[in-house]
Formats: sequence, structure tokens, C-alpha cells
Amino acid sequence: MTITAGAPPTHHTPAGLALGFLTGGVIGASLTAFVSGCVVEKVPLVVTGLALPAVYGLGFFLLTLPRRAREAAVAPRTALAMIESLEATGGEASDVPVRFDLTVAPDDAPAYRVEIRQDVNVVELSDYRPRGVVVVTYPPDRPWKARIVRRPTPEWEERAATERLDSVPGPAMRSETPESLAGGLLTLLGLLLGAAAVLLLFRADLFGSDGSGTSREPSVSSSPSSSSSTSSTTTVTSVTGTVTLGPGQSMLDRGELRRAVESLTRGEGRRRALTVVVRDRLLTVVFSPTGVRGAGFDPRSLPYDRVPALVEKARAALGVDPPRSWQLTADGVSGSLTLRVVVTGEGGTATLEADGRGKVRRSSGS
Repeated sequence: MTITAGAPPTHHTPAGLALGFLTGGVIGASLTAFVSGCVVEKVPLVVTGLALPAVYGLGFFLLTLPRRAREAAVAPRTALAMIESLEATGGEASDVPVRFDLTVAPDDAPAYRVEIRQDVNVVELSDYRPRGVVVVTYPPDRPWKARIVRRPTPEWEERAATERLDSVPGPAMRSETPESLAGGLLTLLGLLLGAAAVLLLFRADLFGSDGSGTSREPSVSSSPSSSSSTSSTTTVTSVTGTVTLGPGQSMLDRGELRRAVESLTRGEGRRRALTVVVRDRLLTVVFSPTGVRGAGFDPRSLPYDRVPALVEKARAALGVDPPRSWQLTADGVSGSLTLRVVVTGEGGTATLEADGRGKVRRSSGS
């Protein structure tokens, strides 16, 4: 066997660059398809985003299976090696990665230098030192794939303890080479083109015929407690819904919050929400994705009658009248509904937390 010292493995072949480009394209297309499918609630897009990397991985596995079978069929060689230098490159676990610079001396071939990285148990680090002799194995056709044998046979262990090796001048072959600029640029280009392809193919579903994915539904309502007309603007998309009240109105007015929530859920059956955010004149509802069962809560189950009292209690903890701003957030992502009120004024900020029935759990003011 002939070993050329300093001849590193070739990673940046045209096939390797093409594989990097294809991998970037698959990543970009699958991520874009999955995220876009969740936003516009298109099941085919979501399935495509999940299936594409799986199909790509299966195809790569099947295509490389013959090569890996041929490599596995080649019996590894065993040889002695001298540690030229070693350096722990990080890690706080029981096994830490160590960079070894070795002189490998096969019995039937010229000695050569190689640089490898191998995990070593913290307890065994003291067993490896410069000029020390160890036993390594490597594939005969890929000598840079050398690995230190931690528990060699008694025969090789005795040889490592008694024999001495001479250093071989570098440069050292490396089991890993840094990515080239061309390879990184091709992978990035593939990622961008993959994302662009998905956006182009499904532009009608993503952006709609008018270039936007939202539908606006203005509505006008009258307050039963006043003869004067009031107005509000309702905006509903596939993901969120908002209600903006007109001047002189407040979500704390009697029945106003209930009407605003019902205007967003009208005709939607039992559509659930992940988060509800209420401000003085603005209501925002983040709906759970269609088809995901059990996620979120029914926004119509909010304790509407308790909201003004919760805001007043938080304001009292702050000690200002009136507060500069207030916000109520109803969060049901974790499963149980939690209400959080934040009131801001000249004296600072007060926070109050309550359960789904409006019962106060804790409050604080600063």
C-alpha cells in the first residue's frame, strides 16, 4: 500500500458541491412550504414541508448504500501511532473532543502524519501524552480515518508499551477539511432558490388574488346603553382577528368586550384561540391552526364581567388614577387559561395574574 503524506481527503468534488446545492434547496423548500402551509392553513403545503426532507433523506440513504457497503466490507488495518500533540477542543460532559496529531507507522507501508478528532473520557485524558505510543485502526483506502483503539488486544498493547517510533515531518492529513467558500455559497443559493420555488408555485394561495392574505370586514354596532351611534372595525385573517373601537369607546364598557369577541368568532363554530390581548380600544385574538385539536381555548369562555374589576385592582395596586395604559392577556397555549393584567402609570407598572374564572392568584406593583 502506498500512502502519500499530506494528501487530505477530497471533499469539494463537483459531486460534493452539487450535493450541497441540492441539500440547500431541499431545506429552503421544505421550511418555506411548512411555514407557509401553517399560515394559510393549506394541508398539502404542510405535508410537503414534512415529506420533502424525509424523501430526500431516504433517497440519499439508498443511493449511498452500495458505497457504504463496499467500505464496510474492507477490513481495517491496525498499526502503532505516536502522539505528536493533542488538544482538548471543548466540552463539559464526561467525554470531551480532543484533536490528535499522530505519526502512524504501519508495518507494511511508510509512516505518515494525520490529524484526527476523537472523544476521550475525562478520566482517560491522562493516559494520552505527547510522544506516547497508541494503537490505531484505519481503512486501508482512507488512512485519514484513523481511530485510536482504547482497549487494544494484549499483543498490540504490549507493542505500544515497548516500541518507540520516530516522528514523520508534516503536513498532516486531516479527517475533516473546512468547507470551501464555493460550497457554502452553493448551499445558500440552493436554499434561496428552494424557498423562491415554493413561493412562486403557491403564490395564489399565499398572497391571494389581490396580493394579500387578509380579508377585512368592517362592521358598525350600536351601544345599548346610549342613543348615540358608535362604530368599530373588525379585521379577520386565517391566523388573527382584531377589533378596533372608535373614539370615546372602551373595552371596559359594559358588554363591549363580549360583543367584540363574538364578532370575531361569528360563523366560525368552535374556533379556538391561543392568545387574546385586550387594550382599551383594541382586541387581538390569535387563533389556533385549523385541524389542530385541543390547542388553545374558547375565547367566548373569558370571564367578561371580571375584566373591569381586574384592571381596577391592578390600578389600585399601582396607586395612580387614571392609569396611562392597561393590557389584559389571556394565554391558553400551555393548556390552562391564565389572565395577566399589566397597568402602567406615572408611579410605574402593576401586574396581576388570575385564573380562567377571574380569580386573582398574585399581584405586584412598583
